[in-house]
Amino acid sequence: MKKTIAIIGGGPSAFLLAAFLDATQFAVTIYEKNKTSGRKFLVAGKGGFNLTHSEPMEQLIKRYTPTSFLDNSLLNFTNTDFRNWLEQIGIPTYIGSSKRVYPKEGIKPIEVLNAILNHLKEKGTVLKYGHTFSDWDADNNPIINNKTITADYTVFSLGGGSWKITGSDGTWLDTFSKKGIKTAPFQASNCGYQIDWKSSFIQKNEGAPLKNIAISCGDATQKGEAVITKFGLEGNAIYGLSPQIRAALNTHSKATVFIDFKPSLTIENINVKINTSTYRNTTEILKKELKLSSPQIDLLKTYLSKESYLNTAILANNIKQFSLEIINTATIDESISTVGGIDLDAVSNNFELQNMQRQYCVGEMLDWDAPTGGYLLQACASIGVSVAKHLNKQQ
Repeated sequence: MKKTIAIIGGGPSAFLLAAFLDATQFAVTIYEKNKTSGRKFLVAGKGGFNLTHSEPMEQLIKRYTPTSFLDNSLLNFTNTDFRNWLEQIGIPTYIGSSKRVYPKEGIKPIEVLNAILNHLKEKGTVLKYGHTFSDWDADNNPIINNKTITADYTVFSLGGGSWKITGSDGTWLDTFSKKGIKTAPFQASNCGYQIDWKSSFIQKNEGAPLKNIAISCGDATQKGEAVITKFGLEGNAIYGLSPQIRAALNTHSKATVFIDFKPSLTIENINVKINTSTYRNTTEILKKELKLSSPQIDLLKTYLSKESYLNTAILANNIKQFSLEIINTATIDESISTVGGIDLDAVSNNFELQNMQRQYCVGEMLDWDAPTGGYLLQACASIGVSVAKHLNKQQ
């Protein structure tokens, strides 16, 4: 007789878990509180559907915070494994210029989701919608829609705290805390960061991109692009520094980041270009010799004194290390992802709750962090597969 598995929550970790569970051993039911599955999955797809990232695994696993928590899961279901599985269910992928992995051109996010759901149905997975988890009964059985659900194994895949409109609202956190499960408050990650811009600068440059830059915070550096917003800065060049910025904000109520406007040049290169230029006007030198954009030049002109702007050494230093002070994050609901949730000490190496046997937690409800670009989805997939492989061995 098959063992029963209740998966509570219908997101990427739940999908991959169900996909890799042995259908000859288990009868699997996914309980989703929304009327449809994968709403956050689809919303994420609107901004460029990064399924995973193609960089070598030894580099990819370093993108996660904490650095070693997900190693085994990622190595047991790699970015290549993920792409191969997607191909098997009818979703071919390709590697973009940024090394991010996307569905083959023309394939929409809803088609990817439907391919996954069809695969699960073919395996015999039952999906029940409009089913909301609220608590446990006296015997630690989950309560869904005010009824006790009995299963041999329960896996929670309840998501983080961002994008409430998709159902990922983190309201479950208090329920787990009251059960004696160690948790951490949700905090925003991969979000906009607030800067108190000078009005003269933001009026002119709101919405402008800062391209081909590198931003540093603490000992971490992220290359990419950032967009100047009325609130502050957002974009992949700053999202990847979320752990460092958040740590500084939590400790000092502010965080200093440094922008390198020309990562491809050394400070010596920059000094030579400035000092040997045939142009006499500093702004012309920056524009013609160093190819700085108007927003980059405006930052230098607005935030440096006239004397500093005209001093070659000071100007060169600021082109390589221009400092900005961050004073806050965007709200949790405006963030792409969150940290916080189930404390990692509350689960075993196999993601089983330490104080509740045969009950597991997977995906973004666990307290880990990763930048955008396919890393979040890859980790959710790898965690789901990891738990599936673990459970397959239990019989």
